[in-house]
Amino acid sequence: MLIIGIAGGTGSGKTTVVRNILHNLNTENVLVLSQDNYYKDHQELSFDEREKINFDHPRSIDFELLTRHVQDLKNGETIEQPMYSFITHSRTTETIITHPKEVIIVEGILIFTNPELRDLFDLKIFVHADSDERLIRRIRRDIQERGRDLEEVLSRYRTTLKPMHEQFIEPSKIHADIIVPNMKKKNEAAISVLSTLIKDKLKLKDHEH
Repeated sequence: MLIIGIAGGTGSGKTTVVRNILHNLNTENVLVLSQDNYYKDHQELSFDEREKINFDHPRSIDFELLTRHVQDLKNGETIEQPMYSFITHSRTTETIITHPKEVIIVEGILIFTNPELRDLFDLKIFVHADSDERLIRRIRRDIQERGRDLEEVLSRYRTTLKPMHEQFIEPSKIHADIIVPNMKKKNEAAISVLSTLIKDKLKLKDHEH
């Protein structure tokens, strides 16, 4: 089994990198865990209070559960992944029954900030994009997919996203084994190198067993 962490700022193109790697690996035996499903559940707070939570601070993530789930999968156990709703800012009652697979990809903006989780990764990839590009992508996503308005997105970017990126996310790239530049032109060379590396590491692990 190979466990890969993919981090990078909001709107940096992590999802595209994951998708392209999956396409190149061409295997059913890959599982993607998203940090976004592991936000802490604050049922005790009102909706208005939950809206004020700083979702870009490491404290907002239930790292204990995420780390335990990755460890369980590593041990060959099945987990029940939580489901998180960005509309209500809370966990839903549903969970996703998730079986261990040969390759586990964990992706999220803050995953390299936690030492226990970081130690479980065999390969750490950081996707780097310039801040203008990330802001544009974030605006587009929040308005189209999460029902936010432009003022709200820009205000959140200034007060929360940018400072948190500079304080936690950007410094966490020192832990990366590989930094992939922005995906403007699909970045085929980087994806090809990564896919080859992953295949080689898998072969190596197979020989070890």
